[in-house]
Formats: sequence, structure tokens, C-alpha cells
Amino acid sequence: MTGSGLGLWGIPLEVLAGAIRVSTPYLLVSLGECITEKSGRINLGLEGVLVMGAMAGYATSLASGSPWLGVLAAGLVGALFGLLHGLLCSMPRVNDIAIGISIMLLGIGLAFLLGKPLIQPQAPTLGAIPFGFWSDSPQIRSALQINPLFLLGVLLAFVLHYAFRYTRWGMRLRIVGDSEDAARALGYPVLPTRISATMLGGFLAGIGGAFLSLYYPGSWNEGLSSGQGIIAVALVIFARWEPLRCLWASLLFGAAGALGPALQSIGITSAYYLLNAAPYFLTLAILIATCAPNRTLQGAPGELSLVR
Repeated sequence: MTGSGLGLWGIPLEVLAGAIRVSTPYLLVSLGECITEKSGRINLGLEGVLVMGAMAGYATSLASGSPWLGVLAAGLVGALFGLLHGLLCSMPRVNDIAIGISIMLLGIGLAFLLGKPLIQPQAPTLGAIPFGFWSDSPQIRSALQINPLFLLGVLLAFVLHYAFRYTRWGMRLRIVGDSEDAARALGYPVLPTRISATMLGGFLAGIGGAFLSLYYPGSWNEGLSSGQGIIAVALVIFARWEPLRCLWASLLFGAAGALGPALQSIGITSAYYLLNAAPYFLTLAILIATCAPNRTLQGAPGELSLVR
């Protein structure tokens, strides 16, 4: 897709299209981590889960001919890694941050090992919904090709926003995350709640990985994730553990990642690689801007390792 046909107006259009594409894995992973952290547990292994989900989704799509089976397989692999993380963190005197780093290394190493035969073959990939069918402009039609996984992420953000506030499940999750003693006094099972939350978070992270390999960029290679899983964990802190804020923050990070390609599409190539690093600069800037002692962990669940 190029923005040359629309001139400078092609830049915001390209950024919008790129923001939707690039934000999808950020959105799915951050929503999954938001669920996990609401239960009082942090999972730094989501980068490994993302990569493993991308590999499993691509392999399943290649073997079955169905990209949606690949999405399901990616989610199940992510849930399995979430279960592993949850069980290990339930053991006494175990640090969930250290376990998360171990899970990340395991996922990345295992995906690279098992995924080597998948680098050359082309698996069936996910389609998109043509929301720009009404336009005669090929740039607009291309920009409004939106993948269903992005729409799923948007829907989940609103569902989780409601669930955390107004459902019994959300209340139990928040109580477990804020105070183990209060949860036990109310008869809520602490460990099963945290394990199930970590599994659900892993499931969504795995689906985020499937988006990378089955839609954008739509192939399997070892440099696929570019640290998006780690950035998504930082994004949850920036969003103050709120699902709707995760949605807006994901779009912001997606737009930052799309800025370089958008400028390149109209012939602006100077500082291209610097612009491609915009999401990483944005992550650093946000962490610096929000590191005031009275704001850094505002809204954080009380049982998180970051707080205690």
C-alpha cells in the first residue's frame, strides 16, 4: 500500500492503517497480562508465549490448511505456558518475576528449535474484513482492511472493562489480587483463581502471536516479535491496569510503529531506521514520565511483586 495517490493525506491514513495492524498483538497480550496482574501475579514470560504462539499457529495452519485452527492452537499453547507459569509460581518461596523470565527463555528457545522447518513453507493466512468497500480509492480500501483479531481485541477490552467492575468473577479476581487474606476470609480460592487468570492471559498472548505469523507480517521467522511481548507488559503499567486504557495505549504504540513505514510510502526515507525505533523510544519516555513515586504504581493490585 502506498500513500502517493493521496499526497500528504496519505500519511495519516497510513498511520491509521498501521496502528490497527501493529497494535493488535500489543492489545491481545496486554489484555491477557491485565487479567493475570489483576489476580496479583505478573508474567514476564509473555514474550516467549507470543513467539511460541506464532510458531504453533503457523505450524497448525500449515498442517491443517485452516488459519483459524492455527489461532486456536496458538491460544492453547499459550494457555499451557500460562498453566506452567501458574503452577510454578504457586510453589513456596518462588519469585514470579524469575519464573517469568525463565518461561520467556524457554518459549523463545523452543519456538526457534521447533520452528526451523517452517521458515520456507507458506501456510494459509488469515483474511481481513474489507471495511473500505465503499471507496474508489485503493489506498482507503487497503487501509480499511481490518483483521478480525483486532476486532476481537476491541470487543474484549470493553467486555473486561465491564467484567472487572460489575461481575462476580471480576470482583473475585480483584479481591484475590488486592489481598490474599481478604480473599481467604471470603472463601475465595486464591491459587486456582491465579492459575486460571494466568492461563487466560497466556491464551490471549498466544493468539497475539498467531496474528504475527498468520496475518502481519504473515510468515514465520525467528525475529518475528521484536520485543512486543515485553513492551505489552510495560503497556499494562502505563494503562494503570485498565482494559480500555490498554486499547488506547496499544493504538498509540501501533501508530508509533507505523510512522516510519508511512513516511517511507510517500518517499521520505531519511531517518527511517530511527523512526522504526519509535515504539521503543515511546516505551522509555512513558516509563520516565510515569516514574514519580506517587504515580508509578497507582492502581496496581496490592499482591503484585512490583508492589510488595
